[in-house]
Amino acid sequence: MVIKNWENLSVLVTGAGGFIASHLVELLVSQGARVRAFVRYNSRGDIGLLRLLPPDIYSQLEIIAGDLRDAEAIREAVQGVDMVFHLGALIAIPYSYLHPREVVETNILGTLNILMAAREFGVRRVIHTSTSEVYGTAQYIPIDEKHPLQGQSPYSASKIGADKIVESFYRSFGVPVVTLRPFNTYGPRQSARAVIPTIIIQTLTRNEIRLGSLSPARDFTFVTDTANGFLKAAEVETAVGQEINLGVGASITIGELAQKIFSIIGKTPKIITDVQRVRPEKSEVFKLHASNLKAQNLLNWHPQVSLDEGLQRTVAWIADHLDLYQPDKYAV
Repeated sequence: MVIKNWENLSVLVTGAGGFIASHLVELLVSQGARVRAFVRYNSRGDIGLLRLLPPDIYSQLEIIAGDLRDAEAIREAVQGVDMVFHLGALIAIPYSYLHPREVVETNILGTLNILMAAREFGVRRVIHTSTSEVYGTAQYIPIDEKHPLQGQSPYSASKIGADKIVESFYRSFGVPVVTLRPFNTYGPRQSARAVIPTIIIQTLTRNEIRLGSLSPARDFTFVTDTANGFLKAAEVETAVGQEINLGVGASITIGELAQKIFSIIGKTPKIITDVQRVRPEKSEVFKLHASNLKAQNLLNWHPQVSLDEGLQRTVAWIADHLDLYQPDKYAV
């Protein structure tokens, strides 16, 4: 299967109300796809970040609510679609310290439900979302897809489990799957549980900012580049059965990142170490630095947005949407 035209292709996006998924939804609709957006049910009818999409995009969505752990809800959501982009998950590492059972059930059983339904209905492809966190602290750099996996948090362990379930359905049943491993994605709409919005929000509104450890290094990818990687993973036949990193191939420490953001905003607040934000030493991932050669070679994927440009765009967006954030709250 090689996709050259998304017009009228029917796709399901799980976790559609989330950060990366909302950008992917926007991209898919702009390409002409018919998008069914699966969001987690709540009594408020909150559809997450989909509410921030342009009206011409939002009006074309079919939004359905449910829970990834509900096999019947997933079965109904998958029936009738050509392709599934599975981004739904509980992703916050600090939250996984507090509620590991919920994280494991959602991320592993939710993925199993997607695969079972995809197999039953003959879906043309499942794009499964992994994470660079499955690698743990880099044992060598750059990190390629052969790097050992290490569960340094309940979250990363749950994603390793989900990845292996995906692999097993490809090997055992021939379900056409691609596993993407985005490194640290950032950009407009991201929540304050991530470090870049945390730094930006506090710098814009306070003279002191509270952070955890400053020494960990991360490989940051702008969200439109990540979304484009998902599209390419669905379009290329040779991607099936593969695990593919999506990362820039450069790392920066949190301390250096903060200084970059200070420079863009034109302000130098004092950094205070907040002990509740410091992860347990054996759980902290100290260095992530991607090899993206496989993505380049298989998908012809190349990041287009530099860190400086991406940070400028993100600062501008957050400055215009400060009402969405609570600067003094530590978002778990």
